[in-house]
Amino acid sequence: MIEGLDRKAAAVGMDPDRLDALVAFLDESYVASGKLAHMHFLLSRDEKPLLSVARGVARADGTPLRPDALYRIASMTKPVTSVAFMMLVEQGLVSLDTPVEAVIPEFADLRVGRANRAKPKRAMCMIDLLRHTSGLTYGLQRQTPIDARYRKLGLDEFQQNRTSDQFIADLATLPLEFSPGERWNYSVSTDVLGVVVERLTGMDLESLFQRRIFGPLGMADTTFMLPDDKAARMTDAWRLEEDGDRVVADLGARSGWRRKGRFLSGGGGLVSSAGDYHRFARMLLRGGELDGVRLLAADTVAQMRSNQLPGGHDLAAMSSAMFSEADYQGVGFGLGFAMGLPGGEYYWGGVFSTYFWIDPVERLIGIFMTQLLPSSAYPVRAQLRQGVADAIVDSRRA
Repeated sequence: MIEGLDRKAAAVGMDPDRLDALVAFLDESYVASGKLAHMHFLLSRDEKPLLSVARGVARADGTPLRPDALYRIASMTKPVTSVAFMMLVEQGLVSLDTPVEAVIPEFADLRVGRANRAKPKRAMCMIDLLRHTSGLTYGLQRQTPIDARYRKLGLDEFQQNRTSDQFIADLATLPLEFSPGERWNYSVSTDVLGVVVERLTGMDLESLFQRRIFGPLGMADTTFMLPDDKAARMTDAWRLEEDGDRVVADLGARSGWRRKGRFLSGGGGLVSSAGDYHRFARMLLRGGELDGVRLLAADTVAQMRSNQLPGGHDLAAMSSAMFSEADYQGVGFGLGFAMGLPGGEYYWGGVFSTYFWIDPVERLIGIFMTQLLPSSAYPVRAQLRQGVADAIVDSRRA
């Protein structure tokens, strides 16, 4: 039994034996088996940490994983950028129905379809960027000639040798996959949203996030560029090859995140720790406030975690592309993350297999950190959520 788990779990209505068994399963099935080099699983209920277990090696040289290890959180950056944007909505600087071209005039003449000729049926709005109904795409989708052009331009890359203005200029030369609002397609939308935030505030994302989000929340380890004095805490990242071999994709000691990038990816560029992201999640669970610091109104957070897909549809009805960060049946999408319908947990993950979920009814937060490409390699996310759900003894659901 994990030290102190029996007392902590019982105090908040959880079964300590089942939680202990879940950790043992994760350890044996993923870390001991070599599927994952490491994992850090943090679970809290009523904001009280029940588990914070770090297993495995941080680096290929055998360096043990530290409890304060740093990870490339990739698309778990998206909720941060979405929070920053919604703070500007509350300031009255922008609204959800503001046309994107009002802030990004380069998008004023976008076209739809591979021929790049047809005009969209309506303008792209800010809400389309937040919920991925913009018509933009990702090169990694590997489904259409349009996303192939994204790959050729390197628009998905974590470290891009272009400024945010150059990113927008290159993106504006490409057609949309569909008219805004017609479908859901996971995309560079949140990268564009990050540029919107920069232009509205006159600040780069690093400065804005540090001043408005990370500093106030005490997230001292979350940043776009890994500083030299924290480099020893950075994990290696691995990639699963088609033959099943796990190979190093990015070395912690010489990580690309140690180099200052010209483009700060609001869709996937941050480095963070389990502890830091737990503070961010606690702020969301508490309706926009943590430790006396309020970033957003409770009504705004409620709006963010409500399904915003047109017609109240789920992803299965709205999407023709599949992506591993979410199941599709019975899953909606709000303003920055997915959620179970109706009104259930909200969550998102990153391509390096990081993951978080928040259950506002059961008042649970789960943070899972590891570093393996692609995130679709193993069903660990579903197993985590099911294992935690099975351990609930005292449910708060009606």
